[in-house]
Amino acid sequence: MVSYVAYLRKEQDSDFGVEFPDLPGCVTAGHSVEEAQAMAREALAGHVDVLQSEGMPVPPPSALDALIGDPDRRDAVMLLVELDPHYLKAERVNITIPRHLLGRIDAASAGNRSRFLVEAAERALSD
Repeated sequence: MVSYVAYLRKEQDSDFGVEFPDLPGCVTAGHSVEEAQAMAREALAGHVDVLQSEGMPVPPPSALDALIGDPDRRDAVMLLVELDPHYLKAERVNITIPRHLLGRIDAASAGNRSRFLVEAAERALSD
């Protein structure tokens, strides 16, 4: 199961708000902590679904250590929100690649073409 860090905060006279530092614009709220957590799971799944349907990359979750001490979020509590693995499920595809290029990929991939191609695509699309 993949988990993303979310920030939970409560201001006076408001609901519990939730935001995801790895997914700008993915925010939600709830009247209680429990409701905010449930809404966070839904918001995360919905946000990832929209990114994938629009062909956009899904950012990997940050490590907790990388987010500890963020000065913009001192008033927030960290939550780990699990993402249903269905959203990151691999899909088998059939592609055509020139034979000479496939040989170079095989030589460079240490026997794992799929991982090599996925990593190359992620690098190319992250620019």
